[in-house]
Amino acid sequence: MPTIFHAPISRKKFLQVSTGLLGAMTVGVLPRTSHANDSDKPDVFQLALLSDTHIPQNPAETYRGFAPTENLAKVVAGVRAWAPAGAIINGDAARLAGYREDYQQLQKLLVPLADSTPVYIGLGNHDDRKNFFEVFEKSDPSKIAQKVNGKHVLVVEHPHVRTIVLDSLLYVDRTAGLLGKSQREWLARYLTEADSRPTVLFVHHSLGDGDGDLLDVERLFRIVEPHKNVKAIFHGHSHRYRIERRGGLNLVNLPATGYNFGDSEPVGWIAAEFDPAGVNLTLHAVGGNQADNGKTSRVDW
Repeated sequence: MPTIFHAPISRKKFLQVSTGLLGAMTVGVLPRTSHANDSDKPDVFQLALLSDTHIPQNPAETYRGFAPTENLAKVVAGVRAWAPAGAIINGDAARLAGYREDYQQLQKLLVPLADSTPVYIGLGNHDDRKNFFEVFEKSDPSKIAQKVNGKHVLVVEHPHVRTIVLDSLLYVDRTAGLLGKSQREWLARYLTEADSRPTVLFVHHSLGDGDGDLLDVERLFRIVEPHKNVKAIFHGHSHRYRIERRGGLNLVNLPATGYNFGDSEPVGWIAAEFDPAGVNLTLHAVGGNQADNGKTSRVDW
């Protein structure tokens, strides 16, 4: 399923799959730790945050000296060891043009993780909506997927935080992104009708005013600003890691998992621990600039 790629399999089958996928890359499956909802952290909602995985159909393909397939295999092992309540891939799941074979390779890589926790996949400018749904079936018995015309929108509920994954894919393999009228109208209605629990948005595209950013970003801000329970917007696209603010809104630029665009940036994932008052964000760098690997940044609501 696309919304929740969660496919529990037997231990025997898992070992067969993980050995075939990871053995050639000398990346093992790390030991499992306690689950995110265990009693030692009852007030925390743990999510693994990935972006820009850029998985190609050819697992040997590299870019800027990075191997996206190998990087994701390392990240999957690390996330499994942490054992969160879920994982989000915030767009650009596929390498460049969202080929069906890219998603088939992505699905194989995610099987060890989906065996233990749901994976929520958003769409970015290097994804292809049709090919994506051909690989990740469009069924959703959990009703996490929202009915938004032409868009793939997800809502993940938790007592501490509501997570909304938006769809900014406009054109495949073109830089700019757009939420579009139907999605903006849906979001405005949803936020008006929803309860007051803290809410965070995920959107692939960066939130600047450049031609390659989210083209309707100011309309997004106008929708969000009256709703003080919207605490943060997480995005990717720029392959940078930054935490900034716009008025009372936190803006978190997630690092890329596949490769960076500049040597000063990390490559990896973020371990997010949401509590009633905010979120702790811990960087797990598997490549690039690893100077801040393991560093936790606190974002208060």
